Amino acid sequence: GKKRRGGNSVGKMAAAAVGRALRALRVRTMAGRDAGPLGGKRGSWGWGGGGAPRHPISRQNPDYHGFSADPDADVLNMRAVFFAGVSVAIVLGTVFLHYLPDYGLQQWARREAELRIRERESRGLPLLDPNYYDPARLTLPPPE
Repeated sequence: GKKRRGGNSVGKMAAAAVGRALRALRVRTMAGRDAGPLGGKRGSWGWGGGGAPRHPISRQNPDYHGFSADPDADVLNMRAVFFAGVSVAIVLGTVFLHYLPDYGLQQWARREAELRIRERESRGLPLLDPNYYDPARLTLPPPE
C-alpha cells in the first residue's frame, strides 16, 4: 500500500517519544555477580577497591548528569527529576505562601476599621473625630 504523508503528526511525535522513553528505560543487565551499580565491574569505578577509575562515565558520556550510565536513560531521568522537583517547588511554594499568616496584620486592620465604622455610624458619631485624645484629659503647658 501507499505510505500516508502528513496525517496525525502529534500522534506520531507522541508515539516516537514513548518509544524513545521505553528504549531508555529498558533494563540492561550484565552477566556475573560482580557488576557494580553503574554497570561496570566492581573496582573499575571506585566500587570495592581496584585503585584509580579506569573508565569514568564522564569520559564516556560528556553530558553525564549522574542518574544512569546509559546516556538516554540519564537524560530522561534528569528531565523527570528536574520536572518533578520544579513542579513540587512551585506547587508547595505557592501553597506555603498562600497559607502564611496575615503579614503586617493588614487584613486584621481592615476588619477592625470596618467594625469601628459600623459602631460609630450606629451611635450617630462622625467617622473621624478631630480630637484623637480627649482634650479634657490632656495636661497642656501653661500659655506664655
